[in-house]
Amino acid sequence: MPKLRKRKYDDPICHPGHPRPRTRRDFLSQGFIMGTGTVLGLTSMTLPNGVRAELADDLLDMVAQCGLNALGNNKIPFLAFDLAGGSNQAGSNVLVGGQGGQLDFLSTAGYERQGLPGDMVPSIVNPDTQTNDFVDTTLGLAFHSDSAFLRGIMSRISPATALNVNGAVIPARSENDTGNNPHNPMYGIAAAGAKGELLSLIGSENSDSGGNSLAPSSMIDLALRPTKIDRPSDVTGLVDVGDLTSVLSQQDAVTVMESIYRISEQKMDAINTGGDPVVHPEEVVERLVKCGYLKSADLADRFGNPGTLNPLLDEEIVTGANPIFTPAELQAGDRDAREFLKTASVMKMVINGYAGAGTIEMGGYDYHGGRRAEGEVKDFRAGQCMGACLEYAARMQKPLMLYVMSDGSLSSNGTIDDTVDGRGKGEWSSDNSSTAATFFLVYNPGGRASLIDPGHQQIGWMRPDGSVETSATPAANNVNLLAETVVLNYLALHGENGQFGNILPGHSLGNAALQDSLTAFQPIVNGTIEFPV
Repeated sequence: MPKLRKRKYDDPICHPGHPRPRTRRDFLSQGFIMGTGTVLGLTSMTLPNGVRAELADDLLDMVAQCGLNALGNNKIPFLAFDLAGGSNQAGSNVLVGGQGGQLDFLSTAGYERQGLPGDMVPSIVNPDTQTNDFVDTTLGLAFHSDSAFLRGIMSRISPATALNVNGAVIPARSENDTGNNPHNPMYGIAAAGAKGELLSLIGSENSDSGGNSLAPSSMIDLALRPTKIDRPSDVTGLVDVGDLTSVLSQQDAVTVMESIYRISEQKMDAINTGGDPVVHPEEVVERLVKCGYLKSADLADRFGNPGTLNPLLDEEIVTGANPIFTPAELQAGDRDAREFLKTASVMKMVINGYAGAGTIEMGGYDYHGGRRAEGEVKDFRAGQCMGACLEYAARMQKPLMLYVMSDGSLSSNGTIDDTVDGRGKGEWSSDNSSTAATFFLVYNPGGRASLIDPGHQQIGWMRPDGSVETSATPAANNVNLLAETVVLNYLALHGENGQFGNILPGHSLGNAALQDSLTAFQPIVNGTIEFPV
């Protein structure tokens, strides 16, 4: 009788009760597939020899007219993890309690539904220590002490970084096994002012949201469609100045491009506009051409050195004495390495202000129907990537809002997985949208973000049986409003939640009093932050 091959955790998931995958999102969530725009300069073949120019007043004026002196993100960097397939967030990872908050404990049956056996529920008090040993508040937000997310995060961050992290959890239903949930708030974050020196939005998936889940249709601005970034070559390919910087020095390349601008300007100025004060089409073309050449020079000036953007050349990420990812981890060629490379690429762009906000999509999170071990391994990997982002923000001394979402969730029937990776927890037996939640973490280099009120660490609540109380908040049973709630909290970190109605004029989060009840933190910056030019 042929020997059956043991399934590996990262093999595609074939659920007997699920239809055969047909769409890209089906293939992504079940792990069958892994989850770019380019700015071009000029090549030296197009340039006149020996031409040099100095910046003059008229060129400086054009810099302002082309918007080059307004580049760069002056808002808090925003990263979203989109765990495709319906991962666990509540109970076994982030604690979600009743109306009294995270530590208003659920019933034992409720926690069992969320994958925790009776001897691991957070309500248990250790008689020796008189503490809840299964509650961990190292990151401000309460996690289960054996949370795979938490273990992954803590494996990548320093104790000093942990002291400056806080977070909030939002119990909210979303549909299972579908990318049609409008979870992704990226366009709303961009509307709130997040923009980068090169791009406004990026995402590791080539989709309108940059991830698996949709963006709410009311927020979408296709002029800001996320650029696909999921590996270092996507990052370095964003700025291509041809062979200029290999033939010339970086500064010489810049001055040559400025010369091209001046030559173009003289030719364009010769166009006869007829003296009509009304703007003519040729004037629009003139402006576009001039700005195009000038932007090429600006890109060569700021990004002609490939080390500027490449995460693999960043000392904090890879090449230094204490890197966030070791070279061996990134060169392993396995699933871990691919997810780490993706995370390194996106976090490098966003945290340094080259992009305003980014989505990191990770597939294979429809992990029910087998041993608990598979979910633990995948959640730990996701936690490692979350921790890497928090640690990189700390090393760059930049604030960060990190949001974690998934399409639906799942529940346990109480069967225990006693394998090493299963850790004695309940196996995930089925999809279950009623146990779903999202959460966000905030890193503040100036100190742990302060809650508006201790009760705001949890926005909404769950019933004793471990299901979402759908009447608790507008977000609890409407994914569109969940995305709006995230945008509201992003604005609040800048002290700009009063602008929410202007940013999302068609929102459905009610008046200021209701919005205050949906807001977790006091501001950590005063409107804007400074990024290096």
